[in-house]
Amino acid sequence: MQFQEHTQMIEFFFATLFSLFSIVDPPGAIPVYVALTSDRPLAVRNRIALYTSFYFLLILICFFLAGNYILGFFGLTIHALRIAGGMTLLISGFGLMSGSFAKRRGYDEEVEKNAHDRTDIAFSPMAMPMLSGPGSISYLITLYNQHADWGERGVILLAILALGVLVWSCLRLAPLLFRVFGPGGLNAIARIMGFIVIAIGVQFIVNGLVHLVQEMGKSL
Repeated sequence: MQFQEHTQMIEFFFATLFSLFSIVDPPGAIPVYVALTSDRPLAVRNRIALYTSFYFLLILICFFLAGNYILGFFGLTIHALRIAGGMTLLISGFGLMSGSFAKRRGYDEEVEKNAHDRTDIAFSPMAMPMLSGPGSISYLITLYNQHADWGERGVILLAILALGVLVWSCLRLAPLLFRVFGPGGLNAIARIMGFIVIAIGVQFIVNGLVHLVQEMGKSL
């Protein structure tokens, strides 16, 4: 019995990590990171990669733990968040599949110009909005409400930490990965991730509508 529980937790960890990785899509941020740091020394690039992953973790963990308070403050229900989060994921997924990842995350020419003029790009635009955005935030708040057991929430936190390590690794190896895969390879990865994100978004919307209808049926 205990072995089965451990197996389920491990499966839950990897399922959460893979879903988060698909939504965040660290490979999709590599071209932007390379463009913004190509003229900087290796030590500076490594520091930016470390700070970006730290800010990224801080943002996701804060929203994961404080998400319910945010919902309560604005008077929102979890069903509304599921539907809105699903729509956000659909938009992100279509952005990944169409190749407009950066623009969908709010990264445009003006943001790029401001980033080039700044010495610190770790928090903005890299950690937010390039990596952490409405899709990943709404996904984590929904997970928090779906899994009331703190053992499961601890597994989700471990998945977030593991994703932070993956983000740091991708950015640290960004120049090499960019040379190996090239723009075409990274776009292909983004399209695969986009399809998965769209599927997650559809599931969110379906779950939100089903639970909303059930609640309305009980209140009648």
